[in-house]
Amino acid sequence: MERCAGRGFTHLDAGGNAVMVDVGGKEETRRKAVARAEVVMEPDTLRMLKEGAVPKGDALAVARVAGIMAAKRTASLIPLCHPVEITRASVEFSFPEGRPALEIEAAVECIGRTGVEMEALTAASVAALTVYDMCKSLDRGMAIGPIRLVFKSGGRSGTYRGVDRGDPIRNSDSQ
Repeated sequence: MERCAGRGFTHLDAGGNAVMVDVGGKEETRRKAVARAEVVMEPDTLRMLKEGAVPKGDALAVARVAGIMAAKRTASLIPLCHPVEITRASVEFSFPEGRPALEIEAAVECIGRTGVEMEALTAASVAALTVYDMCKSLDRGMAIGPIRLVFKSGGRSGTYRGVDRGDPIRNSDSQ
């Protein structure tokens, strides 16, 4: 692993060992991240989801709570993530016109020394997985993805707006 030393890999020490980045010297700033995920499903499954007729119950309400809980637990799931004191987390849903899909948008905010990108990505991912779990008796062929960061602000690196890479999830331009 010596080949990694000095190459800018922030989560590796000089010996190539995994380390948690020291953020102690960084300035606290307001930070926000937004991630999106998509669940593609059969039209009948989508109709039942929209109508709240999924046999297991209100899938969107459960997925919203699961996503928010996941944002709060990210440091327990991703080994080198710092625990972050989240000031706000939300999960919203929309249905794109003409496609049998659910779009999930997770937004997370904090005032801290490190960003909340991983928290937003984890929230969107877990919300999507929860929708799958709640609807799998109707449609085991659902597909999850893409899952991606569409916006982040705060910190030294400033603002990032996701680039449309041709995936069906719209580019973030309203953050």
